[in-house]
Amino acid sequence: MITSEKMVELAVKAADSKRAEDILVLDVKEVSLLADYFMICSGTNERQIQAIADTIIDKESEAQVQIKQIEGKDSAKWVLIDLGDVIVHVFSHSERTFYNLEKLWSDAPLVNVSEWIDE
Repeated sequence: MITSEKMVELAVKAADSKRAEDILVLDVKEVSLLADYFMICSGTNERQIQAIADTIIDKESEAQVQIKQIEGKDSAKWVLIDLGDVIVHVFSHSERTFYNLEKLWSDAPLVNVSEWIDE
């Protein structure tokens, strides 16, 4: 059984491999019953957003993580990938600004993902 920490690390690395922008992870264990972590990132266009989402799904599947649900993949403005204990949000810049999940979940501490991201 893979831990939620490992799931979120896989998702961050997968998103980074497709040049996702502004990758951040919120530790929502104490503030949400939905999940342990929310990962949020952005893509510059629909093709990149699709590629980021596809790569995350592929890497999690390879690690035998059950993909519970995928929403928004057809529109590629906001793709939500439900991995159970980890919820991944891949946004276009405009959708991310509009929904502002970082502000909505501002009481959740940020996870340091710098060691998972190639600078």
